Parts: sequence; C-alpha cells; structure tokens
Amino acid sequence: MGSVLIMERVIFHIDVNSAFLSWEAVNRLKNGETVDIRTIPSAVGGDIATRHGVILAKSVPAKKYAVTTGEPVVDALRKCPQLLLVKPDHELYRRNSRAFIAILQQYSDVIEQFSIDEAFVDMTGTKRLFGEPLEAADRIRRQIRDELGFTVNIGISSNKLLAKMASDFEKPDKVHTLFPDEIRKKMWPLPVRDLFFVGKAAEHRLQEMGIRTIGDLATADRAFLNANLKKQGDILWRYANGYDDSAVEPVRADNKGYGNSTTLSFDVTDARTAKSILLELTEKVCARLRQDDMKVESVSVQFRFNDLTRASHQCTLLNATNITQEIYAKVCRLFDEKWDGTPIRLLGVSTSKASREESGRQMNLFDTTDYEKLQKLDRAMDTIRQKYGTKAVRRASFISGQEEQKRDISKRIDTDT
Repeated sequence: MGSVLIMERVIFHIDVNSAFLSWEAVNRLKNGETVDIRTIPSAVGGDIATRHGVILAKSVPAKKYAVTTGEPVVDALRKCPQLLLVKPDHELYRRNSRAFIAILQQYSDVIEQFSIDEAFVDMTGTKRLFGEPLEAADRIRRQIRDELGFTVNIGISSNKLLAKMASDFEKPDKVHTLFPDEIRKKMWPLPVRDLFFVGKAAEHRLQEMGIRTIGDLATADRAFLNANLKKQGDILWRYANGYDDSAVEPVRADNKGYGNSTTLSFDVTDARTAKSILLELTEKVCARLRQDDMKVESVSVQFRFNDLTRASHQCTLLNATNITQEIYAKVCRLFDEKWDGTPIRLLGVSTSKASREESGRQMNLFDTTDYEKLQKLDRAMDTIRQKYGTKAVRRASFISGQEEQKRDISKRIDTDT
C-alpha cells in the first residue's frame, strides 16, 4: 500500500492598512484632490460638527501626536488641534471591501472574510499556480496596491491564529511569516497583550500572575493557568503555543450572510447595556432576513474591545430560523460564554448558512415555545415599522433601561453586511 502525502496547510491573513483612512484617501485623490490625507495628521470618525464620537482610523502622522484609534474625538483634537477629521462613508468602505475580496478570489476560492478590511485565505496547494507562499503573497500585495491604490499586510502560516499574528508585525505594506518553528524567535518575546484574544482585563490578570510575555504564557504550568483563569487559561496557553486547527470557512454565494455591527462612543462595561445593543442589532438582521424570505443556520457575535483587540464566537442552530427571539437567545448565550469583562467598543451580530429552503423544524419534547406565535409577532412588528418607521414599536426589554443608557446606545456608527 502506497503512502499518503499530507500537504501542509498554507494560510494567509490579509489586513488592509488603516482601512477607512486609506479608502478615504484613495477616493479623494481619484476625485481631484492633490493632498493625500495619509501624509498629514488626519483621522476618520466622530461627528465633525459637534466633535463627538470616537476615532475609527488615523494616519501615520497623527500617530506622532499620540492620536489613537478608539479614543474620543475631543481628546484627539486636544492632542492635535490641526487634525483633519473625515466623516465616515460606509458605502465607500463596502465598495472597497468588495474590490479587495474580488482580488483575493483570483488566488483561492477558500476565503473567510473576518471583517470589512481583513480576510483569511487558504492557499494550500497553490504553489504550482502562484509560486512559493512568500512569492504569492508579494504578488497579491502588489496587485492590491497597484489596482486599488491602498496597501495591505499579509501574514503567512500553517494556521489562522499564527497567520493573523504575523500580519500584525511591522506595518504598512509588508509580508511576514510565522510558522511553528518561528514561534520562539518571533512571537514569544512579544508582550502578552499582543496575543490574539488578550484584552486589557486579561493582560492585567496575567501580569499579576507574573506573566509578561507570550513566551511566559506559553511555558506556564497549565494547571496553574486553569486554576486562575478557568477555561480562558487553557485557550490562552494554546494560542501562546501556536495551536489552532480551525478551518478557513468561506460563506458560499448561495449562503449569503446577514450581519450588523455598531461602533460605540463609550465603553460598554456591563452585560445589560451590551445585550440591549445586541437586541437592536439582532432585530435589524432578522428584519432583513424576513424581508428576503431567508432563514439561517449559524449565528455569531463579534467584539472589538477598547484596547482594539477583537474576538468572535459562533454556534450552529438546531433549526434554520429568522425569528428574532430565537436568534437573540443564542446571541446572548454566545455573549455570556465569550465576554471576560474587558470594556467593549464594538459589537456585531452576524449570521450565515442562509437559504430559502424549508427543511422543517426538528422538534424537542422539552421545548414548549410557540414558534408560530413568534413568527406572527415578528411579521406584525415588521409591518408596523415599514409603515410608521423603525421606532414606532419596540420590545419592552429594549426600553426598560434608564434614559441615559438609551441615549448612550443611540450614539454610535452602524454598519451592515
């Protein structure tokens, strides 16, 4: 019997450099402006008239004034009074995102769009077509720069975690590798806060335990970590050692995903406020599903924390559905499982595996929910909102909070996918 050749995976993580600002700059230059806003102190975000809101992206020159992504606009202007503020244009960003993904589709059909400005690409087995991984990555990097006018960083590894870590190395317009045999040299010396999934709260806890670098975490006793950090301890230990077997999971064209996210102007530090925001996001997503007569089989929650780290958590549903209450229950469960208390600046709800096929509901003897009644309720709310506006009717659980909390929830920037 002949031996079976196992091909080593090759995963790219491709991240647009200062996406919103870069896309604004390219658009302005195409429309006749002579100054590239990437070369001056500039930033995207906030309300230009009231100077409220947060910084969503900033130029390299703005960095020299210590302007940071996620900070209030008023603080950024205090540091840099001449800072050029640019109003966000989410339709422009969606167009650029689609163009970005279209180029990646020329190299692989296994692409997982992680956010509007980054994606994982499975390049396993493409050596004969595009050359060695470094050669292929450089080709993609140059094509995006030459055809679309903005730059990207590309991380290369044998799994998604290490590829993402590699793309965060020196920027902009760079290609980096981080294969398992490079972890000790390239990743372990980094501060523990640079590890994916380590937020401010986790960093503080780890430092209290004497863990300051990723290498410290990787070589720590697992029982000690689990005793102090519970389930998160084992996850962080695995990440610090570069272990990740998750697949690049593309959303097929006939399984369109529906999602909505919001960038907040304040830090969310309590579950009640977060779940109020998640309810509104879920309602928007589900309304679009029902409008298109679609049902989904998978749901995920996305986080971006106030230290700019990101996380997500997803699950598969027992039955395909577009019922708001059913999907929201899963969203809340995912939130509770993933959130470690780190202040939140962005929340998102996404769905996938969408179709119009009616497969019937798998019954559970212990589930007494009247799904037909919930469907009628959703349809009635959709009808009222279409006729009288989105605020004409709201769920009691959404309006039960304090007025101040509700005002805060409304001060944000929404994006749809």
